[in-house]
Amino acid sequence: MRKIYFLLFTLIASASFGQNIAVNGDFESWTAGVVDSWTSESGTTITQETITVAEGTSAVNFEVTTGTQGNTDFRQAVPVVAGVAYDVSVQIYQVDALSQARLYADGYQGYSDETLVGEWQTLSYVYNATTTGDADFGLRFYDAAGFTDSSFIIVDNFQIVAQSTPGIAVTAPTDGSNIYTTDVDVELSVQNFDIPADGNIKYSVDGGSDIIKSDTTPIALTGLAAGSHTVNLELVDTSNNSLSTPVTTSVTFTIIEVQTLPFIDSFDYTASETLGEQTPWTNYFSGDDILVETGSLSYSTLNGIGNSISFDGSGADPVVEYTPTSTGTIYASFMLKVTSLDASATDGYFAVLRTDGGDYASRLWISPTGATTYQIGISNGGTLTEITSGTDFNIDDEIFVVFNYDIDNDQVSAWLNPTLGAAEPTADITEASSSTANTFSQFLIRQDSATETPGIVMDELRIGTLWAEVTPTTLSTSNFNKNTFAVYPNPVTNGLVNISSTSNQAISVAVFDVLGKQVINQTVTNNTLNVASLNSGIYIVKLSQNGNVSTKKLVIK
Repeated sequence: MRKIYFLLFTLIASASFGQNIAVNGDFESWTAGVVDSWTSESGTTITQETITVAEGTSAVNFEVTTGTQGNTDFRQAVPVVAGVAYDVSVQIYQVDALSQARLYADGYQGYSDETLVGEWQTLSYVYNATTTGDADFGLRFYDAAGFTDSSFIIVDNFQIVAQSTPGIAVTAPTDGSNIYTTDVDVELSVQNFDIPADGNIKYSVDGGSDIIKSDTTPIALTGLAAGSHTVNLELVDTSNNSLSTPVTTSVTFTIIEVQTLPFIDSFDYTASETLGEQTPWTNYFSGDDILVETGSLSYSTLNGIGNSISFDGSGADPVVEYTPTSTGTIYASFMLKVTSLDASATDGYFAVLRTDGGDYASRLWISPTGATTYQIGISNGGTLTEITSGTDFNIDDEIFVVFNYDIDNDQVSAWLNPTLGAAEPTADITEASSSTANTFSQFLIRQDSATETPGIVMDELRIGTLWAEVTPTTLSTSNFNKNTFAVYPNPVTNGLVNISSTSNQAISVAVFDVLGKQVINQTVTNNTLNVASLNSGIYIVKLSQNGNVSTKKLVIK
């Protein structure tokens, strides 16, 4: 790998160390009522603010007029230099508590605290440039509790300043990224610090032992377990001590466990836990989590096993990854109960078959028809186009839904309450897709907004390539291959962890550290595993019983 600190001698001039490289970041320049050098979208109304300012004589007053955050971006493209770290900050004044501002620095970062009304607060982030060229910076606005028609936020003093002191940055993987292999190279750049003449790099993985590194070649991590991992790094002197002003960075990424098809999830997790925390699932975006609920749904001869999940409004969108499929048909089925509809309910999609390119190629919708009734719809895009006209369902009805994407013929279809155990019937609704040559690899649960996502309970998710794989006539513990185990307490504080399942047979338990080394391998017959010999940290537990296999994250304090 190239040593970035050599490159800085030729690139340093464009980094503008110590100067704000955001154009009109103080918002002092306006033309005909429009703030210069920034772009905005129709979800906000912008006016010049001259009374409540953080510095100078003017700021920007944003009126947020929509709960659809994707239409509120405020941006500017700024040239950056690979390997340079930039201090990004902006001052926020919450006029009310009905919306939030979110910092954007070539990716979404932190939110403002909407409860701090009537005072200035600062959002900040250290942005490590991995490529030379333009990068986008700015804000996005989100509705908060109580938002109806509008909310006001004042913004001032947007700063993007290149650091001139020693620095270290991770150029790959990006923070918060999902990785689909157990081997990861952590690539580094060092600024204004000569290794090994000035010192070394000290790093640790998931809170483990410190490791000293005397070059900037990638850190090769192999055999990582599924789940979240954090690498902490620090520049140290030649005696491996912290610098007078410590220089640190970190990167967190998630190893995604790709599920084989057919995939079955009975949501047999611990009630009140969040779905995004479970091993097969990863949250996209942030906000309210989807929760595991006690109890199951039923339809015809199909009775749920374990628990279920519930969600409504806006929030995190959990995703499960499965074997990439580029021919034939991808089906998904589940039992569904709508428990409530917003007083101003509108059409909204809540389940998605997603391609490996991120396309929401098959979307399942709920279309309200009254205060307590709705219909199911399907589309291959962002507008509801096909609904089950004349087939209304009521709040608290427990129904069975199948939807798919026919990859060979490029069309989406849905079935409502089909006969179980029979051959695939004609779909209730179908739509041709304009997309071609798709590879499907994700199932996503969508939480859009209070008006678009009603109260929903979902149970017994199945994903497969055959109709028979997603429409069983009955369920038993042999029908599913995951998530039949509970592990508690977690975190562990007394050296003992309880492991339970829906069967009373022995459970094979293997425990791995974050580098993939097996540290425990035994059979549990009394539901108790002794982990007192393990150091504090994060581990992965693999549980096997009656052919059912599950992996869970275990934290030992």
